[in-house]
Amino acid sequence: MAHTELDLRERRTIEDMLNAEVPVSKIAAEIGRHRSTVYREIKRNYFTDEELPNLNGYYGMNAQKYASDRRARRRKLIRLDGLRAHVIAQLKVGWTPEQIAGRLDFDGQPIRVSHETIYAYVYSREGQSEQLARHLTSRRKKRQPRYARRPRGQVFPPDRSIHKRPDYVKTRETFGEWEGDLMIFERSQGTMNVASLVERKTRFAVLFRNNDRSSTHFINKLMDVMEPLPQPARRSITFDRGFEFRAWRKLKSGIGTESWFCDPQAPWQKGSVENLNKRARRYLPRDTQLAALSNRNMKAICDRLNGTPRKCLGWRTPTEAFREEMKKLR
Repeated sequence: MAHTELDLRERRTIEDMLNAEVPVSKIAAEIGRHRSTVYREIKRNYFTDEELPNLNGYYGMNAQKYASDRRARRRKLIRLDGLRAHVIAQLKVGWTPEQIAGRLDFDGQPIRVSHETIYAYVYSREGQSEQLARHLTSRRKKRQPRYARRPRGQVFPPDRSIHKRPDYVKTRETFGEWEGDLMIFERSQGTMNVASLVERKTRFAVLFRNNDRSSTHFINKLMDVMEPLPQPARRSITFDRGFEFRAWRKLKSGIGTESWFCDPQAPWQKGSVENLNKRARRYLPRDTQLAALSNRNMKAICDRLNGTPRKCLGWRTPTEAFREEMKKLR
């Protein structure tokens, strides 16, 4: 498994749980890391102030900055002024990072760097401040990681198929199993959309506006919405294989929620959320001006959907069914 650094969300979780005096072993389990990783993180990025010792402690934002600064100091193109100047000069001439890296010996440079290191610098904070990416043949807003271009079957691996999903999810026996989707609107709305979630047992619906269709943005927003629920109320979410859900692995490490995926071109396999989308379109037609849609508007639509009696619930409303299940968790 590839090594991954702790991210800001994980560091903020560590900070919050330390403030709540939660043991390190439980913090590690919550973020899906080994306890030694958490102990090491706290020790390395602990904030101290000799003049105001009462402010000493672990702060997620500070820890993220300390870690970023350490990584910057390790990078050759940050430390070595001559090498950096040579690389930038060749980029401006129009050479590719691979050409620059291959010619370093011929150009009398005593230190070698790979083309991946050059790409990383171009798309780093320092490289972006100098607008180095505009000198590349293929200009991107963000560098894709070297091993990120995976076949679609690896993005959604077979062991996450809906056919591997436990039977009790299919039969709606357990509470906390969700389905998720995006409601797309007219092209004039740009990347804005509405995310829809429905709890399979109670048919309880959650809608929220999502301003960006990028997977990372969507998953982060989804975790913010789901995190206030207790863990048994957010066991899993079933998605289709849309590109918006490619960052699904963050759900497990971020909030402990499993992900399952329908077969390609088989949205009917998540029929509950498809049904929700159909009913929500009464209030959110495709020409809806999403920019003018406030959180209060979204809550009012959810309240109406969840306040409607459902035959499949014995004519209870989704709100009533959801509250009953939540009481059982207390």
